[in-house]
Amino acid sequence: MGRRRGMMSNHMKEEIAKELGFYDTVQKDGWGGIRSRDAGNMVKKAVEMAQQQLNREKS
Repeated sequence: MGRRRGMMSNHMKEEIAKELGFYDTVQKDGWGGIRSRDAGNMVKKAVEMAQQQLNREKS
């Protein structure tokens, strides 16, 4: 099965990882080294950011 192409830029993923406190793991072990809980929190944060952006554009 092929890998999916990511929707988030690397810069955005790195910024979210820094904000959530696991960027050091990403630097040391790569994205495969993060816990599934951290990956889920990263996706949740990205969705929140996208919703906020949409709300700002509607206003």
